[in-house]
Amino acid sequence: MKVTASELLGMARSQIQAAQIDALGSLLSRVLPNNRFYREKYSRVEACSDFLAAGETVRIPSLEAFSALPFTERSEIENDQLQHPPYGTNLSVPLTTFQRVHQTSGSTGTPVTWLDTAESWSWWKRCWKVVLEAAGVTAADRVFVPFSFGPFIGFWGAFEAAMDMGAVVLPAGGMSTLARLAYLRKHEATVVCCTPTYALRMIEVAEGEGVNLSESTVSTLIVAGEPGGGIANTRQRIEQGWGARVFDHVGMTEIGAWGFETIDEPRLVFVNELEFVAEVVDSVTGETLYPRGENAAACEKPIRGELVLTNPGRWESPLIRYRTGDLVEVAPTSGLMALKAGVIGRTDDMIHVRGVNVFPSALENVLRGFDEVAEFQIFWDDSSDSGTLLIRLECTTESIAGDGGEGVGGGQVGLSRRIEAAIRDAVHVRPAIEIVSPDTLPRSDMKSRRFFRGPASG
Repeated sequence: MKVTASELLGMARSQIQAAQIDALGSLLSRVLPNNRFYREKYSRVEACSDFLAAGETVRIPSLEAFSALPFTERSEIENDQLQHPPYGTNLSVPLTTFQRVHQTSGSTGTPVTWLDTAESWSWWKRCWKVVLEAAGVTAADRVFVPFSFGPFIGFWGAFEAAMDMGAVVLPAGGMSTLARLAYLRKHEATVVCCTPTYALRMIEVAEGEGVNLSESTVSTLIVAGEPGGGIANTRQRIEQGWGARVFDHVGMTEIGAWGFETIDEPRLVFVNELEFVAEVVDSVTGETLYPRGENAAACEKPIRGELVLTNPGRWESPLIRYRTGDLVEVAPTSGLMALKAGVIGRTDDMIHVRGVNVFPSALENVLRGFDEVAEFQIFWDDSSDSGTLLIRLECTTESIAGDGGEGVGGGQVGLSRRIEAAIRDAVHVRPAIEIVSPDTLPRSDMKSRRFFRGPASG
């Protein structure tokens, strides 16, 4: 069903669920007769026998009945591609039908490859069009995409969806950050699509050249690929540096562009439930927390758990009840599922510091609240009984210069103490703080890895 972002946001819960049931029946009818991965997976599960026996006329009586199907784990996809290289067996059409090849960035687990047909790529663009429309992007905009177009799916969908909408699209791959900034200003870009990391990096480079990005023509940034758009202080730093509104978008190479933010609801990410069937489950037990046959508005307390997604529109290489590893909190709504601050963290990123559960995103929120912090890395070493949490900080040149000539030495003790106290107050743990010289920590125009398990290196 092709709808605009505003039409999608106006749909009633009952209408959404009816469309989902129809889409799931169509998905299973297309997938089960031809997809080796799911046929073999479901043949080992008694609850799936009726679905397999139905052939090409699968009917889903309810979303509760659909939830009887087993989860799909990322490890299954990784193993399938290792055993049947290079693309695995999760294909519902002949290999010759596919036209596009993309690969996950490798930030979590072993990189996996994903294929798309012309039809499923049109679906990708349709999902991205909702993201753009919800952020107020129109054919009158000039969309700047500082993204090197490799196998990571990144902003490929944004680029082509914006073109389909009639907007001017400014490709900025294969350029230095300085050249990109000149290109952006020359063509008077109004929208920027990038990672939060690179939005911050462009501010840093611009300031070094005496350029104030808040005076540019950019009014909108759509950030994705990392949780920074949903982290309050990271978001604030980007918005202040650019003088523009940040919109958080969430998606995955293997599942699709599933989440978007709207003009009227900042820091609330909506799930495009016409294209994705969403569930929230207990990350340990797998128990379904949402939906339970009721609207989120009827829940007496917040629902927090792991997001599980199914993408009927990508049936040629689908994922059915896929455990994303993303931890979310459902906000009370009567329509589309909405998530507070988007993705809170990942199940494999949470650490346990002396009995306290801590997400790297919570630490980032504290660190981004200090103007003196230019970049950082977090190291969690649990090889000892108590574990060691170390935060390595790179200060801005200005903050170093303001230390009365003492440099990285004693002049930074006060900053270390203030940051340590702020983290203790916010997340109830006490880290070790190490401050390094300016331009020491790595920079990236894509995702940036800032959290490491194990002792600090270097």
